[in-house]
Amino acid sequence: MRLLRRTWKWVAVGIVVLLVAIQFVPYGRDHSNPTGGQPVSWDSPRTEQLMRGACMDCHSNETEWPWYSNVAPVSWLVQRDVEEGRDTLNLSTGEPEVQEMIEAIQEGEMPPWQYKPAHPGARLSASEKRELIRGLQATFGVTAQRP
Repeated sequence: MRLLRRTWKWVAVGIVVLLVAIQFVPYGRDHSNPTGGQPVSWDSPRTEQLMRGACMDCHSNETEWPWYSNVAPVSWLVQRDVEEGRDTLNLSTGEPEVQEMIEAIQEGEMPPWQYKPAHPGARLSASEKRELIRGLQATFGVTAQRP
């Protein structure tokens, strides 16, 4: 029993040391948002609200970096998600492929599951998804295509 306690004590100390050490890895703390780009002229405040809650942190140059994005290893995941999101679709820098956005929302691919626990605005109900899709179509002038 004593050996088991001692082992767990050293495992715990090792984990704490590791968690402190990874805080010195510089990746994941560059929280500057690129400048430039054009703001989107949303069709309504509601569309903008839904997009900001569910999409804009990763798909624009207007990311709001939460406190936990400064703590490794979570900071690494947040940074990677934002970089990949902007590479795939950045609403601040170009015209989106609206039909692809709509399909990702309809199929439940976006917003991703790991984003939802800390972002209540990203947990869209079925009616909010329909509302967002209608708003995207109105904003970007796209006619709905049903799967």
